[in-house]
Amino acid sequence: MDLAAKFRLIEKLPKSLGDKLIQSAIYKYYKKYANVKITGYENIEKLEGPIIFIANHLSNADGLVLNKVLEKKKPIFVAGEKLSENSFTKMGVRIIETITIKPNSADKEAIAKIIKRLKEGRNIVIFPEGTRSRTGSMIEAKKGLLLIAKMSKATIVPIGLCGTEDFMPINDNDMGQESFRRADIFINIGSPVEIVEKQKDEDKNNYSNRALRELMLSVAKLVPEKYRGVYSLEENNDEISSSQTSE
Repeated sequence: MDLAAKFRLIEKLPKSLGDKLIQSAIYKYYKKYANVKITGYENIEKLEGPIIFIANHLSNADGLVLNKVLEKKKPIFVAGEKLSENSFTKMGVRIIETITIKPNSADKEAIAKIIKRLKEGRNIVIFPEGTRSRTGSMIEAKKGLLLIAKMSKATIVPIGLCGTEDFMPINDNDMGQESFRRADIFINIGSPVEIVEKQKDEDKNNYSNRALRELMLSVAKLVPEKYRGVYSLEENNDEISSSQTSE
């Protein structure tokens, strides 16, 4: 019986019992298959909430892994509603505290919930790209992060993930058939970062793009070059050099 089939059976049990069995089963696989190496935890050890953790997104296992790594911070995860529609991924959502958001839309209700939790002092994990990268490298982030950060005034901490794409590879044909595999996972936790200030006479849209890019570059700095994608530090340096030359 595959993992998804086991979870479908558990789904029929009373919720309290089912949740305990799911948590036990998932973290049994976590211990068996994931060789997790964490660097930078000292950056958050004494940090108090509210905190917005931002990370690159490689796999449906990202939340499970970070939930364990950030256990002492009792994080709430922002999760796409699609995860609650699949029997397999719904199991993960059941054992992780989440706020569901509609992807590719201005989900005002979800954003309001996120800001409310942050103002209450809770810690939130956001994957700003909004979806898992199919190439393993970073893709363009959504601007909702900026609104949440500005409205909540929470501390922002970048996290770089590597290896979760091997721990639970993406199956676009059937997400319910995704499974755990042995993998080395690297979690690199950075120092807190701030949103850059708006420059005099800077266009509002240009400022938003620049501010978001700077936040994502703080994540990109925590992963190897091959994971950086559109936030490649080499490309960013070229852009800076070009702008300085044109001036």
